[in-house]
Amino acid sequence: MNRSRLSRAGSRQRTVRVEKLLSGGQTGVDRAALDVAMALNIPCGGWCPRGRRAEDGRIPDRYPLQETVSSSYSGRTVQNVIDSDGTLILAFGRLSGGTLLTKNTAQNRRKPWLFVDLHSSPDVTIVQDWLEANAVRVLNVAGPRASQAPGIYRLATSLLLRLLPTCMKPCSLTNATPGRSRQGNGEASRRKLRSPRTATKPKSARSSPP
Repeated sequence: MNRSRLSRAGSRQRTVRVEKLLSGGQTGVDRAALDVAMALNIPCGGWCPRGRRAEDGRIPDRYPLQETVSSSYSGRTVQNVIDSDGTLILAFGRLSGGTLLTKNTAQNRRKPWLFVDLHSSPDVTIVQDWLEANAVRVLNVAGPRASQAPGIYRLATSLLLRLLPTCMKPCSLTNATPGRSRQGNGEASRRKLRSPRTATKPKSARSSPP
């Protein structure tokens, strides 16, 4: 997606609506997405492996996930891409493992996807423009597990708390500052979420064409 076009789009009035979030329930980015959605009262769900398998044991029942017939991670990865209108990938640098499978699945099935490198200073307006350009209502959020990317839960939570309140109702994004967005009702919800203290030095976002 052309960045100059994204920049121009960010200076006009538009409506961005995310009606539901999907996630696989793994530690790291998946849990960040579910925790933020639940804190903001956004409907959420998605597929997880049979037995609610995750690297830290059984996924807590408070997360409204549906089990696949297989205990493998790949099955739920593919199904969450299929069931969504688009996939937002939050990661550090080069993709690998299940996160790479997510991107490849989206590409192979011609589903919209956007990769945001959290080792940068993410520009929320790029994600907002991508959501609007692809009419994403059901958003799949994916990325590496906590053990593979220390600190990613905190950074993913921070980005989603800036992004999602602006996508729950019509919003004006005139002259938005990179890395910042309207807070909406996300400020109070931010205090509900606890995250690791790991700091990272966040650069770029890559996506499929709309």
